[in-house]
Amino acid sequence: MAKETVKIPDLGGGSVDVIEVCVAVGDVVAKDDSLLVLESDKASMEIPSPLAGKVLSISLKEGETVEAGDLILELEVDGAEVEADDSPAPAVEAPQAESESEPAPAPAPAPAAPVSSAREMILVPDVGSSDGIDVIEVCVAVGDVVSEGDSLVVLESDKASMEVPSPFSGTITKIVMKVGDSAKLGAEIAEIEREVAAAAVSEVKPAVEAPAPAKATTAPAPATPTAAPAAKPAATVTSHADVYAGPAVRKLAREFGLELEQLTGTGPRSRILKEDVQQYVKDLAKGNVKGAATGGGSALPSIPDVDFSQFGEIDTQPLTKLHKLTAANMHRSWVNLPHVTQFDDVDISELEDFRAGLKREAEQRGVKLTPLPFLLKAAAVALQAHPKFNASLSADGENMVYKKYIHIGIAVDTPAGLVVPVIRDVDKKSLWDLAAESAELANKAKNRKLKPAEMQGGCFTISSLGSIGGTGFTPIINAPEVAIMGVSKLAIKPYWNGTEFVPRKMLPVSLSYDHRAINGVDAGQFFTFMGMALADIRRLLL
Repeated sequence: MAKETVKIPDLGGGSVDVIEVCVAVGDVVAKDDSLLVLESDKASMEIPSPLAGKVLSISLKEGETVEAGDLILELEVDGAEVEADDSPAPAVEAPQAESESEPAPAPAPAPAAPVSSAREMILVPDVGSSDGIDVIEVCVAVGDVVSEGDSLVVLESDKASMEVPSPFSGTITKIVMKVGDSAKLGAEIAEIEREVAAAAVSEVKPAVEAPAPAKATTAPAPATPTAAPAAKPAATVTSHADVYAGPAVRKLAREFGLELEQLTGTGPRSRILKEDVQQYVKDLAKGNVKGAATGGGSALPSIPDVDFSQFGEIDTQPLTKLHKLTAANMHRSWVNLPHVTQFDDVDISELEDFRAGLKREAEQRGVKLTPLPFLLKAAAVALQAHPKFNASLSADGENMVYKKYIHIGIAVDTPAGLVVPVIRDVDKKSLWDLAAESAELANKAKNRKLKPAEMQGGCFTISSLGSIGGTGFTPIINAPEVAIMGVSKLAIKPYWNGTEFVPRKMLPVSLSYDHRAINGVDAGQFFTFMGMALADIRRLLL
């Protein structure tokens, strides 16, 4: 058995930070097992073990700053492996074996040897994946002069992004790989023309592992030296705006359409983790991200915070939980659904006369017969006749889900905020049933006694401002429903019947719909059908 020291390889200059120590004293490691994870402002990388053995001591800890040549740890290794992998003694007595060991400085170079140029194809080295990795960037062009270690392409998988460096200095004469290709071990990247000793021209081989003269170092080197650091770039990261995050995290953030600067990292050195991205998305959906409920979503600028006290006396009152939830839901619906609203006036003179004739019977039944039950019944018949309105888009936007039931929500204003109880199976209930149930649910809502099940499953919503006033408004769709009806205050207006103007009771109504699911023709037909049903309630029997 022999003891060997492992040191930081050449990292291309500069110091880097140790962000993780992957082994402990007593661990048995195999060759190429990760020992450390280092991170600079441009990349993070793993340092593999050049030999197999047992860890005797560790000289570094997390948080330290290191440079090339610094001691990492001491290994107890098998003597035969050391002799096969690194034999400095025989290199002096038998120079012919130097190809098996570190480059020995003893043999004098032949500066007078003739120099020639040769072209070689640079191949993809071992990137730790047999399935291939996507090429996301080509860093050079034909004619570029590159130095050893300059980046040629950038590869990215779902676990890491990494740069493939040039193993030689020279001129790029041909580029084979392009953005979008799948890079596998041995695939051609580019052709390079470089200067070599004339005697060595015949020995030039494709650079599968990017060989290059190793800079002198006392650290044991792998059997096949590489131009890149001895470390496998398992997590190379392009850093921008001082944001620290791994490739998988950056990919996840891109999928959600998030800018990493918006997130706060909870990992070491404020590194952004996957959990940070997931938590941010959850908070955004719940409206817990500052500015989310007031127009400050991931792609929208936040409304500035103004100190109103500088203009005069103020009184700040916290929003109720229900109010904040309603604000978040309305904001989510407004920014995600393309709203279109149509307006109309419906002649409900006959309906109102019929309703007035039922006043005594309503008193006997102990219910108040408002226009709402008629609106509910007309909406149910319209939804049956126009099933596009009794549907929802699937979450992926690929399918329409048509519902075989008709549940209609009614917006109720309460001291705590707006709630929408749902009346189920409206098409199967009479006007008296609807009058009694809508009154009961409204009373529960105002007393905050609604159960969660009583506010779920709606297919369509009616929002009425009839008792308040107004000539029209644009209601916001209660997603995942595709439409909502707004009702304003009844007014007596002159109506031309063909020979003269007569007073008629006109009800202003509006219809907002999701233009992804419903087009203008569909909405016009639905609106016309509802208007006819309300104008002549006998149609509700058809």
